[in-house]
Amino acid sequence: MTPAKLFVKIRIARSLFLSVNPGSGTGTLRRMLRFYTAGESHGQALVAVLVGLPAGLELDFVYVDHELKRRMGGYGRGGRMKIERDHAQYLSGVRHGRTIGSPVTILIENQDWKNWTQAMAVEASPEASAAYRRLSQPRPGHADLAGCLKYNLPDARYVLERASARETAARTALGAVARLFLREFGIEIASHVIQVGRVRSTAAAPFDAIRSLREREEIVLNCLDSESEARMKLEVDEATQNRDSVGGVFEVVAHGVPAGLGSMAEWDERLDGILAQALASIQAVKAVEIGNGVESAGLFGSHVHDEIGYDREQSRFTRKSNRAGGIEGGMSNGEDIVVRGYLKPISTLRRPLESVDFESREPVKAAYERSDVCVVPAAGVAAEAMMGLVLARAFLEKFGGDSMEETRRNFQGYQEQVRHF
Repeated sequence: MTPAKLFVKIRIARSLFLSVNPGSGTGTLRRMLRFYTAGESHGQALVAVLVGLPAGLELDFVYVDHELKRRMGGYGRGGRMKIERDHAQYLSGVRHGRTIGSPVTILIENQDWKNWTQAMAVEASPEASAAYRRLSQPRPGHADLAGCLKYNLPDARYVLERASARETAARTALGAVARLFLREFGIEIASHVIQVGRVRSTAAAPFDAIRSLREREEIVLNCLDSESEARMKLEVDEATQNRDSVGGVFEVVAHGVPAGLGSMAEWDERLDGILAQALASIQAVKAVEIGNGVESAGLFGSHVHDEIGYDREQSRFTRKSNRAGGIEGGMSNGEDIVVRGYLKPISTLRRPLESVDFESREPVKAAYERSDVCVVPAAGVAAEAMMGLVLARAFLEKFGGDSMEETRRNFQGYQEQVRHF
């Protein structure tokens, strides 16, 4: 068979596959583990669905709610966090404390809904129309204008309600479940803040120290270095006094990840690319760095690449450093996976920037919606969730299993294979 004929047959086979598997093209493959979220910021509730989790995973409900509480904390959060009491309610997929293999559905009620019951009503009524809060002065940096142009909506209310970072509460809940799955195989994930505004911490960050941050009663700015954290607070205070907002950088680390997750075979199977997309999907994240990627761009290769060693006692390959951030060639290499998210200052300002009114086309000040000043620690928690979901999916794509027992057997077999390589 000639290469040309082979190519034609492949294209026909792919077309037939897509005809019975809609939505399964490049970049939207039907992954073994997938998730969906729904709900608006001021709607009645957020709903999250996780599909593909093996049966038999014991859930720690207190742990999931603790992660939701962590996402709500941090110095510089706004009034909304004083209203909400995020709690995960399980509607399906869990019975008697364990997953049963069917989709896990979680509902998180919006306590603020009582203040928006008419304004965000589903049914049309005179009362709803009277209470409705139209937004026609789009905010620079927000989804307002682009979303209205995309959906042909003359009102940004319908856009901002879904574009809001309130949606990450649903992802945080699902990510906590994914992390409980990973924990069964010795994989843990934690985050810390390394920069707020102009203040950057250069303190050493061993994983045990980062992990211990989640046990703090008060999150503050989730920075390991207390001196840097105090100066970060001053940055937030200055932004608050100026009716402004401030961004920063968080770092999320996965410890205990085995070598071999992800693949170099196809562009959309590379673990670094998937993680970069996952973190960039978090509201206000505008850049993602893996390992020492930014610094490495200005160095010679001899000062960048992690030299390889071998530990005979543990029968494992080692690295003398981890500048690659635990990923080489699109695959995990057995070292800690280290990813940083660069968060722009949030778009809603108490001192609004210039905008244009949708109806009059005249210059106006952008609309103001109740909001935060600094959300860097909360974004780090959302990033932990996204990393958990990505790694859990990559783990199941490699090891499979409809039950925890089956997945565990497959993983143990792979561990033996690596040990005897």
